[in-house]
This record gives sequence, C-alpha cells and structure tokens, in this order.
Amino acid sequence: MQRYFLNEPVTTTVGQTFAVPTDSVKHWVKVMRAQPGDAAEFVTVDHAVLVAKLVVTDGREATAQVVSNQQPQVELPLPVTIACGLSKGDKPEQIVQRGTELGASAFVFFDSQWAVAKWAASKRERKLARLAKIAQGAAEQSHRTMIPTVSYEASLAQLLTNVPYDAGVVAWEESAKQGESSQLVQTLKQMTPPQRLLAIFGPEGGLTPDEVSQIQAAGVTAVGLGPRIMRAETAPLYLLSSVSFWCELV
Repeated sequence: MQRYFLNEPVTTTVGQTFAVPTDSVKHWVKVMRAQPGDAAEFVTVDHAVLVAKLVVTDGREATAQVVSNQQPQVELPLPVTIACGLSKGDKPEQIVQRGTELGASAFVFFDSQWAVAKWAASKRERKLARLAKIAQGAAEQSHRTMIPTVSYEASLAQLLTNVPYDAGVVAWEESAKQGESSQLVQTLKQMTPPQRLLAIFGPEGGLTPDEVSQIQAAGVTAVGLGPRIMRAETAPLYLLSSVSFWCELV
C-alpha cells in the first residue's frame, strides 16, 4: 500500500474526509492510477497513520475518507543525527536515501578541512531541497512516520554548537586501525530513549587530527566501526544498522 505524508492537520476520525496534498495526488492518481475506492496510507503531522480510500478526484485534486487510524512504533528509539563532511558526486544522496531507510532522524552536511567537495552558496538551497525530497521519498518507501530533516553547517564548530545531542560519536579510522571496538557499544549502553545521538563522519579524505580533537573536546567519543575501513557513504549506514540492532533486535 502506498504511503504519503500530510503537511496540514486533518481530522483522524473514521469516516471523515480530507483533501489529499497536490504532490500526493500526482503520484497516487496519475502514476499509480488510483481509482475511487482504492486505499493508501497517510501520515499525519503528529505521526499517526491513516488508512484512507479515494472518494473523488479530477486528476488535479482528490478527496480521501478515513477508514482506520493507528500509531505504529517504527522509528528508532534513539533518534540519530548523521553529520557528514561534504563528499563528492551523489554520495550525499546515497547517504540520505539509505540512511532514511535505516531510521536516521536528521542529516547535517558540513565543510571540513580535507573535503574536496564544496557547495557554492548560490546552489546550496537547491541541493538541500533535492536531498529533502529524496528523504521524503525514502521515508514513504520504508513506511516511516517521520521525514528526516536535512541541513547544512558551514563549519565543524557551527555543527557542534547548533546541532542538539545528548551523546555523540565520531567515526575515526585511526580508532579502527588501533582495534578499538567497544566505545560505540558503551555509548549506546549509557543512553535511554528518547535521548539523541550525534554521529559524525568525515568526507572521502577523512577528518584531520585537529578536527577530531575539536570534536572530542565537545564531549564526542571517537569510535571504531570494526576492523575494516569504510567509504564515506558506507560508514553512516553501518552505524545506523548497529543502532537498530542494539535498540530493536537484541
């Protein structure tokens, strides 16, 4: 069943009708060819999930009627913010798409000393808008009840100041090379829902020792993610999978 996010409050009482957002009409009616009587899921602004059937549409607007409502628990118990140094090509898109499927609650991209990629100020908003659209599509596909936010910070200092967190880790390849394997587990052991975890990753070239020192001075723990060195777009997904295993499968 298709899932769409509502951007305005609606009445969730069974039998009530509501206007389907224009973007959802385009996909549900034009792409998926929904007909009156067909059902889809709609996530409300307070994260409830409505099953609603299409009542009427002219192809541009549509009205749906609530059939049932529920509040499934599908989000990670520990909200995770993924903060990544800017990477080349489509790597930010990969991180956002797959990270959303794995449960991240927010993504922050930041300029770092060894980053090759740069986001020109004139193109930054357009890049963020595209990443936000990717996050929404991935949230719908993976049946999330929230869409992760996507933002940008001009420096590591701004990241550490502006992004709220209760505990933090930074994936550092030197920790992995030295065989460190317990700090991530120890950090997760000390957290209780709904405390927020900030996870910081470098770009392709990694983080400089000075940057790691700056991060650690802010109370963020350097961790290894196993004995293998991962690509910039792989490490965040490994961490999210680890958090899911710890919180949802153990």
